[in-house]
Amino acid sequence: MIRLFRKIRHKLLSENSYGIYILYASGEIVLVVIGILFALQIDNWNENRSIRNAEQLLLGNLKLEISANQERLNEAMLYHSKSDH
Repeated sequence: MIRLFRKIRHKLLSENSYGIYILYASGEIVLVVIGILFALQIDNWNENRSIRNAEQLLLGNLKLEISANQERLNEAMLYHSKSDH
């Protein structure tokens, strides 16, 4: 692929087709920019996915902690209700 682009570039420069060469170079630059934007988007998707996974882990841990606290509270209430009588 790189050889193909190199051949096109040399052909355009050897024929003194500077206008077409500028258009070709601009097209190459646009392709590189599009590639970079795709890479950044994929990186953002991966980062958002890892953030969502961390959030789910934290929510799961929070749910477990709430359940444990509720169980301890019920035990304490039962203990205190028995000690009052």
